[in-house]
Amino acid sequence: MNRGANSDSIPTDLIYEILSRLPAKSILRFRCVSKLWKSIICRQDFTELFHTRSSSNPRLLIGVEQGGVWSFFSSPQPHDHYGKSSLVVATDFHMKFSEDTTIYYRSYASGLIYFPNMRISNENDDVVRMICNPSTGQYAILPPDLRTGYEDIGGFLGFDPIGKQFKVLVYKRRVDDELVYHILILGTENMKWREIICPLTYGPYGYRWEHICINGVLYYIADDPDEEHDMIGCFDVRFEKFKFVHLAPYCLPNWSTKLINYKGKLGVINLKDDYNDCGFSLKISMWVLENVEKHEWTTYAYTLRAENKVVKVSQNLSVIGVTGSGDIVLANHNLYKPIYVFYFNPERNTLLCVEIQGVREEEEWFNKHRVYCFVNHVEDLRFDVMKTTSISPPEQSTSTSSREAEAHQVRTVAHLKQDR
Repeated sequence: MNRGANSDSIPTDLIYEILSRLPAKSILRFRCVSKLWKSIICRQDFTELFHTRSSSNPRLLIGVEQGGVWSFFSSPQPHDHYGKSSLVVATDFHMKFSEDTTIYYRSYASGLIYFPNMRISNENDDVVRMICNPSTGQYAILPPDLRTGYEDIGGFLGFDPIGKQFKVLVYKRRVDDELVYHILILGTENMKWREIICPLTYGPYGYRWEHICINGVLYYIADDPDEEHDMIGCFDVRFEKFKFVHLAPYCLPNWSTKLINYKGKLGVINLKDDYNDCGFSLKISMWVLENVEKHEWTTYAYTLRAENKVVKVSQNLSVIGVTGSGDIVLANHNLYKPIYVFYFNPERNTLLCVEIQGVREEEEWFNKHRVYCFVNHVEDLRFDVMKTTSISPPEQSTSTSSREAEAHQVRTVAHLKQDR
Protein backbone atom coordinates (compact mmCIF):
# COMPACT_ATOMS: atom_id res chain seq x y z
CA MET A 1 0.00 0.00 0.00
CA ASN A 2 1.32 3.44 -0.93
CA ARG A 3 1.15 5.44 2.27
CA GLY A 4 1.97 8.67 0.45
CA ALA A 5 -0.97 8.21 -1.93
CA ASN A 6 -3.37 7.65 0.98
CA SER A 7 -2.06 10.74 2.73
CA ASP A 8 -2.78 12.79 -0.39
CA SER A 9 -6.49 12.03 0.07
CA ILE A 10 -6.52 14.13 3.22
CA PRO A 11 -6.51 17.91 2.69
CA THR A 12 -3.23 19.46 3.80
CA ASP A 13 -4.97 21.86 6.17
CA LEU A 14 -6.61 18.91 7.96
CA ILE A 15 -3.24 17.17 8.33
CA TYR A 16 -1.91 20.43 9.80
CA GLU A 17 -4.72 20.42 12.35
CA ILE A 18 -4.22 16.77 13.30
CA LEU A 19 -0.47 16.96 13.68
CA SER A 20 -0.41 20.31 15.50
CA ARG A 21 -2.47 18.80 18.32
CA LEU A 22 -0.13 15.87 18.99
CA PRO A 23 2.79 15.75 21.46
CA ALA A 24 6.16 16.88 20.10
CA LYS A 25 7.80 13.47 20.44
CA SER A 26 4.98 11.79 18.50
CA ILE A 27 5.17 14.36 15.71
CA LEU A 28 8.86 13.67 15.18
CA ARG A 29 8.16 9.94 14.92
CA PHE A 30 5.35 10.57 12.42
CA ARG A 31 7.86 12.03 9.99
CA CYS A 32 8.29 8.41 8.87
CA VAL A 33 4.63 8.02 7.85
CA SER A 34 5.14 9.55 4.40
CA LYS A 35 7.14 12.13 2.49
CA LEU A 36 4.14 14.44 2.64
CA TRP A 37 3.94 14.29 6.43
CA LYS A 38 7.67 14.82 6.73
CA SER A 39 7.55 17.88 4.47
CA ILE A 40 4.69 19.34 6.54
CA ILE A 41 6.39 18.71 9.87
CA CYS A 42 9.63 20.32 8.69
CA ARG A 43 7.95 23.47 7.36
CA GLN A 44 8.53 26.68 9.28
CA ASP A 45 4.87 27.67 9.32
CA PHE A 46 3.94 24.32 10.89
CA THR A 47 6.58 24.54 13.64
CA GLU A 48 5.42 28.07 14.41
CA LEU A 49 1.78 26.92 14.53
CA PHE A 50 2.73 24.08 16.89
CA HIS A 51 4.71 26.45 19.12
CA THR A 52 1.81 28.94 19.25
CA ARG A 53 -0.63 26.23 20.32
CA SER A 54 1.79 24.81 22.87
CA SER A 55 2.29 28.31 24.32
CA SER A 56 -1.40 28.48 25.16
CA ASN A 57 -1.06 25.31 27.27
CA PRO A 58 2.28 25.47 29.11
CA ARG A 59 3.33 22.40 31.08
CA LEU A 60 5.37 21.55 34.14
CA LEU A 61 8.64 19.95 33.04
CA ILE A 62 10.11 17.48 35.55
CA GLY A 63 13.71 16.30 35.42
CA VAL A 64 14.73 13.44 37.70
CA GLU A 65 18.45 12.84 38.28
CA GLN A 66 19.44 9.61 40.00
CA GLY A 67 22.99 8.36 40.10
CA GLY A 68 23.91 10.49 37.09
CA VAL A 69 20.96 9.25 35.01
CA TRP A 70 18.47 11.90 33.87
CA SER A 71 14.83 11.24 32.97
CA PHE A 72 12.40 13.91 31.79
CA PHE A 73 8.62 14.03 32.17
CA SER A 74 5.96 16.69 31.87
CA SER A 75 2.48 17.21 33.24
CA PRO A 76 -0.29 19.76 32.65
CA GLN A 77 -0.28 22.94 34.70
CA PRO A 78 -3.69 23.36 36.33
CA HIS A 79 -6.08 25.92 34.84
CA ASP A 80 -9.23 27.32 36.44
CA HIS A 81 -8.53 25.38 39.63
CA TYR A 82 -9.94 27.96 42.03
CA GLY A 83 -12.30 26.42 44.53
CA LYS A 84 -10.34 23.17 44.50
CA SER A 85 -7.83 22.13 47.14
CA SER A 86 -6.30 19.11 45.39
CA LEU A 87 -5.83 17.51 41.99
CA VAL A 88 -4.21 14.37 40.58
CA VAL A 89 -2.42 14.63 37.23
CA ALA A 90 -0.49 12.12 35.12
CA THR A 91 2.87 12.68 33.43
CA ASP A 92 4.17 12.00 29.94
CA PHE A 93 7.63 10.46 29.62
CA HIS A 94 9.95 12.27 27.20
CA MET A 95 13.54 11.08 27.31
CA LYS A 96 16.28 9.43 29.32
CA PHE A 97 20.01 9.93 29.15
CA SER A 98 22.17 6.80 29.16
CA GLU A 99 23.68 5.54 32.40
CA ASP A 100 27.13 6.81 31.40
CA THR A 101 26.25 10.43 32.07
CA THR A 102 27.22 12.51 35.06
CA ILE A 103 25.72 15.96 35.66
CA TYR A 104 26.85 18.81 37.90
CA TYR A 105 24.48 21.68 37.08
CA ARG A 106 22.12 22.80 34.33
CA SER A 107 20.45 25.87 32.75
CA TYR A 108 16.96 26.15 31.22
CA ALA A 109 15.66 28.68 28.70
CA SER A 110 12.68 28.65 26.33
CA GLY A 111 12.20 24.87 26.22
CA LEU A 112 15.87 23.82 25.97
CA ILE A 113 18.31 22.71 28.67
CA TYR A 114 22.05 23.34 28.73
CA PHE A 115 24.30 20.81 30.49
CA PRO A 116 27.84 22.23 30.87
CA ASN A 117 29.49 19.12 32.31
CA MET A 118 28.06 15.97 30.79
CA ARG A 119 30.18 12.83 30.85
CA ILE A 120 29.17 10.63 27.94
CA SER A 121 31.68 7.81 28.23
CA ASN A 122 32.70 5.39 30.95
CA GLU A 123 36.16 5.11 29.43
CA ASN A 124 37.41 8.52 30.61
CA ASP A 125 36.46 11.52 32.71
CA ASP A 126 36.18 13.97 29.82
CA VAL A 127 33.04 16.09 29.86
CA VAL A 128 31.22 17.94 27.10
CA ARG A 129 28.78 20.82 26.86
CA MET A 130 25.37 19.67 25.69
CA ILE A 131 22.04 21.18 24.63
CA CYS A 132 18.91 19.05 24.71
CA ASN A 133 15.25 19.43 23.85
CA PRO A 134 13.49 17.27 26.47
CA SER A 135 10.16 17.37 24.63
CA THR A 136 11.51 15.80 21.43
CA GLY A 137 14.44 13.78 22.85
CA GLN A 138 16.99 15.58 20.64
CA TYR A 139 20.38 16.67 21.86
CA ALA A 140 23.55 18.20 20.45
CA ILE A 141 27.12 18.30 21.75
CA LEU A 142 28.57 21.80 21.58
CA PRO A 143 32.05 22.50 20.21
CA PRO A 144 34.86 22.49 22.78
CA ASP A 145 36.40 25.69 24.07
CA LEU A 146 39.87 26.46 25.42
CA ARG A 147 39.91 25.62 29.11
CA THR A 148 43.66 25.63 29.76
CA GLY A 149 44.61 27.93 32.61
CA TYR A 150 41.01 28.69 33.56
CA GLU A 151 38.71 27.40 36.27
CA ASP A 152 35.36 26.64 34.64
CA ILE A 153 32.85 28.03 37.13
CA GLY A 154 29.58 27.64 35.26
CA GLY A 155 27.36 29.01 32.54
CA PHE A 156 23.90 30.07 31.43
CA LEU A 157 21.61 29.45 28.46
CA GLY A 158 19.79 32.53 27.19
CA PHE A 159 17.24 33.18 24.46
CA ASP A 160 16.76 36.30 22.36
CA PRO A 161 13.04 36.35 21.38
CA ILE A 162 13.57 39.09 18.75
CA GLY A 163 16.42 37.47 16.85
CA LYS A 164 15.16 34.02 17.91
CA GLN A 165 18.66 32.92 18.87
CA PHE A 166 19.94 30.82 21.75
CA LYS A 167 23.28 31.80 23.27
CA VAL A 168 25.44 30.08 25.87
CA LEU A 169 27.34 32.36 28.25
CA VAL A 170 30.10 30.77 30.35
CA TYR A 171 32.24 32.41 32.97
CA LYS A 172 35.68 31.28 34.07
CA ARG A 173 38.24 32.35 36.60
CA ARG A 174 41.87 32.75 35.61
CA VAL A 175 44.79 31.88 37.87
CA ASP A 176 45.00 35.59 38.83
CA ASP A 177 41.31 35.42 39.99
CA GLU A 178 40.08 37.55 37.10
CA LEU A 179 36.73 36.56 35.58
CA VAL A 180 36.58 35.82 31.85
CA TYR A 181 33.33 35.48 29.88
CA HIS A 182 32.94 33.40 26.71
CA ILE A 183 29.85 33.21 24.51
CA LEU A 184 28.56 30.87 21.81
CA ILE A 185 25.69 31.63 19.41
CA LEU A 186 23.79 28.44 18.57
CA GLY A 187 22.60 27.63 15.08
CA THR A 188 25.27 29.57 13.19
CA GLU A 189 27.77 28.36 10.61
CA ASN A 190 31.15 27.32 12.08
CA MET A 191 30.15 28.03 15.66
CA LYS A 192 33.05 29.29 17.74
CA TRP A 193 33.43 30.52 21.28
CA ARG A 194 34.58 34.10 21.68
CA GLU A 195 35.47 36.26 24.63
CA ILE A 196 33.31 39.21 25.65
CA ILE A 197 34.10 41.97 28.08
CA CYS A 198 32.27 42.57 31.34
CA PRO A 199 32.91 46.12 32.61
CA LEU A 200 32.72 45.17 36.30
CA THR A 201 34.09 42.38 38.44
CA TYR A 202 30.76 41.13 39.78
CA GLY A 203 30.49 37.43 39.13
CA PRO A 204 28.18 34.54 40.05
CA TYR A 205 29.25 32.93 43.28
CA GLY A 206 28.42 29.67 45.07
CA TYR A 207 24.69 28.96 45.35
CA ARG A 208 24.19 32.36 43.73
CA TRP A 209 24.56 30.96 40.24
CA GLU A 210 20.74 30.95 40.45
CA HIS A 211 19.50 32.60 37.25
CA ILE A 212 16.60 33.09 34.85
CA CYS A 213 16.05 34.41 31.33
CA ILE A 214 13.11 36.84 30.91
CA ASN A 215 12.29 38.61 27.66
CA GLY A 216 15.81 38.29 26.31
CA VAL A 217 17.64 39.27 29.51
CA LEU A 218 19.64 36.80 31.61
CA TYR A 219 19.40 37.68 35.31
CA TYR A 220 21.71 36.13 37.90
CA ILE A 221 22.78 36.85 41.46
CA ALA A 222 26.25 38.38 41.43
CA ASP A 223 28.81 38.89 44.15
CA ASP A 224 31.77 41.20 44.67
CA PRO A 225 33.98 40.77 47.79
CA ASP A 226 34.53 44.54 47.90
CA GLU A 227 30.82 45.36 47.98
CA GLU A 228 28.55 45.33 51.01
CA HIS A 229 25.47 44.14 49.13
CA ASP A 230 24.84 41.49 46.52
CA MET A 231 23.94 42.52 43.00
CA ILE A 232 21.73 41.29 40.18
CA GLY A 233 23.59 40.76 36.93
CA CYS A 234 21.53 41.64 33.83
CA PHE A 235 22.92 40.33 30.54
CA ASP A 236 21.17 41.45 27.36
CA VAL A 237 21.28 38.31 25.19
CA ARG A 238 20.67 40.20 21.94
CA PHE A 239 23.23 42.99 22.35
CA GLU A 240 25.58 41.05 24.68
CA LYS A 241 25.82 43.89 27.20
CA PHE A 242 26.07 43.67 30.99
CA LYS A 243 24.26 45.78 33.54
CA PHE A 244 24.16 45.43 37.33
CA VAL A 245 21.37 46.30 39.75
CA HIS A 246 21.52 46.45 43.56
CA LEU A 247 19.38 43.85 45.26
CA ALA A 248 16.42 45.20 47.19
CA PRO A 249 17.07 46.27 50.80
CA TYR A 250 16.73 43.41 53.30
CA CYS A 251 16.85 40.85 50.50
CA LEU A 252 19.56 38.49 51.69
CA PRO A 253 20.14 35.54 49.33
CA ASN A 254 20.26 32.11 50.95
CA TRP A 255 19.70 28.46 50.06
CA SER A 256 16.01 29.11 49.36
CA THR A 257 16.50 32.12 47.07
CA LYS A 258 14.82 31.76 43.67
CA LEU A 259 14.75 34.13 40.71
CA ILE A 260 11.34 34.09 39.05
CA ASN A 261 9.43 35.56 36.13
CA TYR A 262 6.65 37.48 37.85
CA LYS A 263 4.27 38.67 35.11
CA GLY A 264 7.18 39.59 32.82
CA LYS A 265 9.32 41.19 35.54
CA LEU A 266 12.23 39.83 37.56
CA GLY A 267 11.26 38.60 40.99
CA VAL A 268 13.33 37.30 43.92
CA ILE A 269 11.75 34.95 46.46
CA ASN A 270 12.96 33.71 49.85
CA LEU A 271 11.22 31.08 52.00
CA LYS A 272 11.28 30.72 55.75
CA ASP A 273 9.71 28.04 57.95
CA ASP A 274 7.69 29.43 60.84
CA TYR A 275 6.58 27.44 63.87
CA ASN A 276 4.32 29.18 66.39
CA ASP A 277 1.28 28.57 68.57
CA CYS A 278 -0.90 28.44 65.47
CA GLY A 279 1.16 25.60 64.00
CA PHE A 280 3.43 25.45 60.97
CA SER A 281 3.44 27.99 58.18
CA LEU A 282 5.70 29.19 55.38
CA LYS A 283 6.78 32.80 55.19
CA ILE A 284 7.22 33.94 51.59
CA SER A 285 9.13 37.15 50.94
CA MET A 286 9.12 38.45 47.36
CA TRP A 287 10.79 41.44 45.72
CA VAL A 288 9.84 42.50 42.17
CA LEU A 289 12.15 44.68 40.07
CA GLU A 290 9.92 47.49 38.79
CA ASN A 291 12.58 49.74 37.23
CA VAL A 292 16.03 48.52 36.19
CA GLU A 293 17.48 51.98 35.60
CA LYS A 294 16.37 53.37 38.97
CA HIS A 295 16.94 50.11 40.91
CA GLU A 296 13.35 50.24 42.17
CA TRP A 297 11.86 47.19 43.87
CA THR A 298 8.41 46.38 45.25
CA THR A 299 8.25 44.18 48.35
CA TYR A 300 5.58 41.55 49.08
CA ALA A 301 5.16 39.24 52.07
CA TYR A 302 2.83 36.25 52.37
CA THR A 303 2.10 33.62 54.95
CA LEU A 304 1.15 30.20 53.64
CA ARG A 305 -0.87 28.35 56.24
CA ALA A 306 0.20 24.86 55.36
CA GLU A 307 -1.89 21.74 55.41
CA ASN A 308 -0.53 18.34 56.43
CA LYS A 309 0.90 17.49 53.00
CA VAL A 310 2.96 20.67 52.96
CA VAL A 311 4.24 19.98 56.47
CA LYS A 312 5.31 16.49 55.40
CA VAL A 313 7.67 17.74 52.67
CA SER A 314 8.45 21.21 54.05
CA GLN A 315 12.10 20.55 54.99
CA ASN A 316 13.29 20.73 51.38
CA LEU A 317 10.40 22.66 49.88
CA SER A 318 11.40 25.46 47.53
CA VAL A 319 9.90 27.80 44.96
CA ILE A 320 10.33 26.53 41.41
CA GLY A 321 8.65 29.41 39.60
CA VAL A 322 5.49 31.41 39.00
CA THR A 323 2.78 30.62 36.45
CA GLY A 324 1.44 33.18 33.99
CA SER A 325 -1.62 33.65 36.20
CA GLY A 326 0.55 34.54 39.20
CA ASP A 327 0.52 31.23 41.11
CA ILE A 328 3.70 30.69 43.12
CA VAL A 329 4.72 27.05 42.54
CA LEU A 330 6.53 25.05 45.21
CA ALA A 331 7.99 21.55 45.09
CA ASN A 332 10.51 19.36 46.86
CA HIS A 333 13.99 18.75 45.44
CA ASN A 334 14.20 15.37 47.15
CA LEU A 335 12.02 12.77 45.51
CA TYR A 336 9.16 11.25 47.44
CA LYS A 337 6.30 8.97 46.48
CA PRO A 338 3.86 10.39 45.72
CA ILE A 339 5.26 13.66 44.37
CA TYR A 340 3.39 16.80 45.38
CA VAL A 341 3.53 20.20 43.71
CA PHE A 342 1.80 23.18 45.35
CA TYR A 343 0.26 26.18 43.60
CA PHE A 344 -0.18 29.17 45.92
CA ASN A 345 -2.17 32.14 44.62
CA PRO A 346 -1.35 35.15 46.83
CA GLU A 347 -4.18 37.33 45.46
CA ARG A 348 -6.85 34.76 46.36
CA ASN A 349 -4.88 33.25 49.26
CA THR A 350 -5.57 29.75 47.92
CA LEU A 351 -3.37 26.66 47.97
CA LEU A 352 -3.77 23.83 45.47
CA CYS A 353 -2.01 20.52 46.12
CA VAL A 354 -1.29 18.55 42.92
CA GLU A 355 -0.26 14.91 43.14
CA ILE A 356 2.02 13.95 40.26
CA GLN A 357 1.66 10.35 39.10
CA GLY A 358 3.68 8.30 36.63
CA VAL A 359 7.23 9.48 37.37
CA ARG A 360 9.16 6.21 37.06
CA GLU A 361 6.92 4.48 39.57
CA GLU A 362 8.24 1.10 38.47
CA GLU A 363 11.81 1.94 39.56
CA GLU A 364 13.36 1.94 43.01
CA TRP A 365 14.58 5.30 44.26
CA PHE A 366 17.62 5.47 46.48
CA ASN A 367 19.17 8.29 48.49
CA LYS A 368 21.13 10.02 45.73
CA HIS A 369 18.37 11.50 43.65
CA ARG A 370 17.08 14.98 42.86
CA VAL A 371 14.06 16.38 41.07
CA TYR A 372 14.09 19.62 39.11
CA CYS A 373 10.90 21.31 37.95
CA PHE A 374 10.50 24.03 35.33
CA VAL A 375 7.21 25.93 35.11
CA ASN A 376 5.62 27.28 31.93
CA HIS A 377 7.43 24.75 29.73
CA VAL A 378 6.36 25.04 26.08
CA GLU A 379 6.97 22.14 23.72
CA ASP A 380 8.87 23.21 20.63
CA LEU A 381 9.78 21.27 17.50
CA ARG A 382 12.55 23.72 16.59
CA PHE A 383 16.05 22.51 17.43
CA ASP A 384 18.25 24.31 14.92
CA VAL A 385 21.20 24.64 17.30
CA MET A 386 23.86 22.94 15.15
CA LYS A 387 24.65 23.58 11.48
CA THR A 388 27.63 21.29 10.94
CA THR A 389 27.18 18.53 13.53
CA SER A 390 24.59 15.78 13.43
CA ILE A 391 21.90 15.75 16.09
CA SER A 392 20.87 12.42 17.56
CA PRO A 393 18.37 11.30 20.20
CA PRO A 394 19.96 9.91 23.38
CA GLU A 395 19.31 6.41 24.62
CA GLN A 396 15.78 6.26 25.94
CA SER A 397 13.02 3.82 26.69
CA THR A 398 9.37 4.07 25.72
CA SER A 399 6.83 2.80 28.20
CA THR A 400 3.96 0.57 27.15
CA SER A 401 1.47 3.35 27.84
CA SER A 402 3.40 5.73 25.58
CA ARG A 403 3.45 3.21 22.75
CA GLU A 404 -0.27 2.56 23.15
CA ALA A 405 -1.00 6.31 23.10
CA GLU A 406 0.96 6.78 19.89
CA ALA A 407 -0.72 3.75 18.31
CA HIS A 408 -4.08 5.30 19.19
CA GLN A 409 -3.04 8.54 17.49
CA VAL A 410 -2.08 6.65 14.34
CA ARG A 411 -5.40 4.78 14.37
CA THR A 412 -7.24 8.11 14.75
CA VAL A 413 -5.50 9.53 11.69
CA ALA A 414 -6.23 6.33 9.72
CA HIS A 415 -9.88 6.53 10.73
CA LEU A 416 -10.08 10.09 9.44
CA LYS A 417 -8.64 8.91 6.11
CA GLN A 418 -11.36 6.27 5.79
CA ASP A 419 -14.13 8.72 6.67
CA ARG A 420 -13.02 11.05 3.93
